[in-house]
Amino acid sequence: MSDRTIIDWPAWTDSPTGKYVLDWEQEQLDRVVSNIFGYHALQLGMPQLDALRENRMSCRGLVLDAASATSAPYTVPTAHADDVHRFATTNGVAKPARHAPEGRSTVWCDLLDLPFEAQSVDLIVMPHTLEFTSDPHRLLREAERVLMPEGQLLIVGFNSLSLWGARQSASKLTGQPFLPARQDLIAFTRLKDWIKLLGFELERGRFGCYRPPLATDKWLARYAFMEAAGDRWWPIFGAVYMVTAIKRVQGMRLVGPLKVKKPVLAPSLTAAATTPSPTRNKDT
Repeated sequence: MSDRTIIDWPAWTDSPTGKYVLDWEQEQLDRVVSNIFGYHALQLGMPQLDALRENRMSCRGLVLDAASATSAPYTVPTAHADDVHRFATTNGVAKPARHAPEGRSTVWCDLLDLPFEAQSVDLIVMPHTLEFTSDPHRLLREAERVLMPEGQLLIVGFNSLSLWGARQSASKLTGQPFLPARQDLIAFTRLKDWIKLLGFELERGRFGCYRPPLATDKWLARYAFMEAAGDRWWPIFGAVYMVTAIKRVQGMRLVGPLKVKKPVLAPSLTAAATTPSPTRNKDT
């Protein structure tokens, strides 16, 4: 973990820059998760963003670790305890809290050791989670373990190949970070390699937030024209990316109704010749 100063995430999300980023991420997540169906959906980390609010699965949960707990204190429950027990097992600690919207549950556990059975979740959303965990590879392996075959994984992160990423890299020298990430930013190309090695198939990628890394509403508004220009001319240099991947299981295929075929003769066989029946002579 870097020794440089770490920006407090809740405070950053209340800043003009944080609101600008969260507005874009919320819009993209609302559009994507509304078309993903199943029974169980999880959001790992970042309670300041409601990644599952437009999803229609019956069981939706917010999973937080100790770092998330220190950023926002635990409060009296408002979620339904029955929904908590649907997700939590004896390996983790489940606590209802106000971090999750009403009607949903918050599960407290170690994100690197998720307390869920293998192949039990249909959707996992990780908004900036890889940038705060101490072991991004292990977290991705945990996500792959609990996802069902054909389950979907959504990852949101800061793009290191952008002006924002360049400013964040420069903070190693100045000691004044611009983004609230505990780890170095993960390049989009590197993330694609990681998820492919785990057997995921990249379905789509989306970039956004093309304005320069500025800290005030006034200056961000002046560069609003760069949104349309960036999306058209330099899309891969957006400050934020969102990746959607599907878990593929080798050798698995969907089977539909079986069609019964009529038996046919082998090519080497021919039908037996029929001998004509003898005809009786009419004169006898």
